[in-house]
Amino acid sequence: MERFARIILGYHGAKTGAAAEYARRLLLGEVSVDEWKPSENEFDWLGHGIYFWEHSPERARRWAGADGMVIGAVIQLGNCLDLTDLRYTELLLQSFAALETNYRQSGLKLPQNSGRELKNRKLDCLVINNLCLVINNLDPAISGQVQTVRCAFEEGDEAFPGAVLKKETHIQVAVRDPECILGIFRPSIEQKQGEQ
Repeated sequence: MERFARIILGYHGAKTGAAAEYARRLLLGEVSVDEWKPSENEFDWLGHGIYFWEHSPERARRWAGADGMVIGAVIQLGNCLDLTDLRYTELLLQSFAALETNYRQSGLKLPQNSGRELKNRKLDCLVINNLCLVINNLDPAISGQVQTVRCAFEEGDEAFPGAVLKKETHIQVAVRDPECILGIFRPSIEQKQGEQ
């Protein structure tokens, strides 16, 4: 796997409750980045990891809501499974095919993406998690563990009548290795009146 020296700014939205409290403690230095628990939902869009919107503090703020918190992070992509690169998106089909064979032989059905706008991404999560485990076997030129997963998503309503562009298009990064988080900060973003 090609190691990216590229550094990005990512923004994590922590909703109310335990997530927001953990974010507060993280920013105060009461807990370390190494203790940051990754999301391990079966429907995570990019597999398991700590999720960030790349260069989009406003999107993180909207996700967190009025009572949540936003954490900024300096992230070195490291060994990145960059799904904007054909080299890696072509490996997704191989990961899917291997899973499909294993599930069929076990008499099981693969999970499906479901929900409104297919936002419950159980199949995508499974395929990406599997690819992160077997990527070195699928492409001998790739070496090392996947540290981050990056992908662009078109999402939301059309930006203007007749547009193909979407209002909520974004790039997400899932950090699988906390060592890629070089530092954290609290961004200065203001909540606009009437928004949650």
